[in-house]
Amino acid sequence: MKRAIPVVVLSIAGLVPVWMYEPSALTSTTESAAPATTPSASASSSSGSSSGSNVVKGTTVNTEKGAVQVQVTFSGEQITAVKMLQQPNHPQTTAAVPKLIAETLEAQSADIDTVSGATITSDGYRESLQAAIDDNAKTASASPSPSASESSASASQTVDGSTVNTEKGAVQVQVTFAGDKITAVNMLQQPNHPQTTAAVPKLIAETLEAQSADIDTVSGATITSDGYKESLQAAIDAKG
Repeated sequence: MKRAIPVVVLSIAGLVPVWMYEPSALTSTTESAAPATTPSASASSSSGSSSGSNVVKGTTVNTEKGAVQVQVTFSGEQITAVKMLQQPNHPQTTAAVPKLIAETLEAQSADIDTVSGATITSDGYRESLQAAIDDNAKTASASPSPSASESSASASQTVDGSTVNTEKGAVQVQVTFAGDKITAVNMLQQPNHPQTTAAVPKLIAETLEAQSADIDTVSGATITSDGYKESLQAAIDAKG
């Protein structure tokens, strides 16, 4: 019996380190588990504007006829599109707007003529347009200069369409491209006819919006419209 007692004591003493060791091992395992990483917030905000275009709203100009406000799309400093956000509900304004837009795209500035019969709308249009141009200039000056590859990609190309002989006279367009985008259309030849004169600004405005020759015929100027679309498509095809 006396020998058995020391053996039991030693056995108990041998188990004590084991009991003390196991909890500490479990604790260290729990602490070493790394927390799941949270996705960086910057990953979702880095999409930016890769198209290179900048859409700017001009100021709202309150005129006697009603509010006038334009929205201008720029490619760098080049005006590629103009959209009316607000305009007076008046027949003379409706007729004047396509002409103002066409002149803007050709002049590439707010230095354009007043449309006869729509002086008030023309003045409001120019003021809103100039505000958009000024705003874009500030944005452009604050942005880093584009690389040489970006500059070459946006280089413009001017292509003459075919001359289409119609019953009213010859129709020929000249198209300016920035990459694949149509940025301007200029009439090289057109019939000397009041309906043609009225139709051309509408055709140009629709072209710049549609970015193709798939545009509507202008009522009262079917022959000119067909010739315009044929010459325009030839220019698009020649550009490739």
